Amino acid sequence: MFRKIFLSCLAVAVSTVVFAGGALAQGAPVRGEVKLTKADGTVVPVADVVVEVYRTDTTSGRMPASKTDKKGAFTFVQLPFGQTFALAVSGTGISPKIEPGVRAGRENIVISVTEGDGRKLTEEEVRQALSAVTPTGELTAEQKKEQAEFEKKSAEVAAKNKKIQEGDAIAAKANSDGIAALKAKDYNTAIAKFSEGVAAVPDFVGSTPVMLNGKMVALKARGYETYRAGAANSDAAARRAKYEAANADYDEGLKAFDMAMAVIKAAPAPADSNEGKVRAAVTLELLTNAMEIHRLKAVGQVDNSKSKEATAIITEYVAAETDPVKKANADMILGDILRENGECDPAVAAYKRILAAGENIDALAGAGLCLFSLGYGNNDKEQMQEGLNFMQKFIDTAPDTHRLKTSVKDAVDLLKNEQKLTPQKTPARRRT
Repeated sequence: MFRKIFLSCLAVAVSTVVFAGGALAQGAPVRGEVKLTKADGTVVPVADVVVEVYRTDTTSGRMPASKTDKKGAFTFVQLPFGQTFALAVSGTGISPKIEPGVRAGRENIVISVTEGDGRKLTEEEVRQALSAVTPTGELTAEQKKEQAEFEKKSAEVAAKNKKIQEGDAIAAKANSDGIAALKAKDYNTAIAKFSEGVAAVPDFVGSTPVMLNGKMVALKARGYETYRAGAANSDAAARRAKYEAANADYDEGLKAFDMAMAVIKAAPAPADSNEGKVRAAVTLELLTNAMEIHRLKAVGQVDNSKSKEATAIITEYVAAETDPVKKANADMILGDILRENGECDPAVAAYKRILAAGENIDALAGAGLCLFSLGYGNNDKEQMQEGLNFMQKFIDTAPDTHRLKTSVKDAVDLLKNEQKLTPQKTPARRRT
């Protein structure tokens, strides 16, 4: 069985890492251990014992030999079904021993040996000894039962592997088609294709989250196109209908995010460091796209009810991100979402975290507007004064084309004229 881990870069470029497994073979392993009973009666495992395999349902034939490890254990990865074998063991300080009637799938074989001269039996000696012990090579009733159970489980595994392989093939094709549609900005097709891939492979951590991320990106893009069409419409009812349609796509995108994160969190721990890095990269990309959807919902005024969810996602993103600049950008997004949603207290905290690291005109505007709103609503002169100080510094440094320049100027004029406040200089901070 082969499974692929899909890697995406902004849900467009995809590379693959292959997990290799064994196709279901026409055989099964055999495992056991060799134990030495010493003259004093103690029993100990024996290391470096040679275990040879002779076919006994015919007059000739042998398999590659094995050796016991430090714990006396030996393993044959695969012996064919339908054949009978004998294991001949020999090693330094022990007498040779033969274990007859071995079939594929036998586990927990214990071969007991005694101290001896370390002699190794020839194939002729093994077969002469076996002719007196197992002339027919027939399985016991218990061995037949074990083999039947093993073959039943093997058939179940084969059916499951086939289903997985078929699902992986569908998912790989759907993912490729979804990426092509996304590049062509055919968002309807992209959403349909990624959904098809997820339906085929709904819970494989190596591909399902990546396809769900692709679906989320397509839904986000389609939602934003719908929002822009509404913003350009002068009819209020038509505009609101477009905003609602856009928000529906945003919500579907966030559902895809939740599904992807659930698959990642339910998956077993990564098998190695490379797989861990892949999973971390996909998680960070999912968080990035979910954060952007929440920003579009708030800034576009299509949904101001998701502050709690946005805060949780951005907090998780900041914890996972290692780039300090990207961490600060995430704090700015959080501040803007909270401000647009009318939650100024936590918004101010987010903006001040940014300003603590250095001057930032966007954070100055956001913090100033929030403090103005809080102070004016509560008739708190101290908050209004602090807000005025931030906003005046913003006016002095921000270009006239800044999206918040007009709003900040209006607030500053009101504080100066109505509240008779004067901007106070704040200590200079390092510019970022």
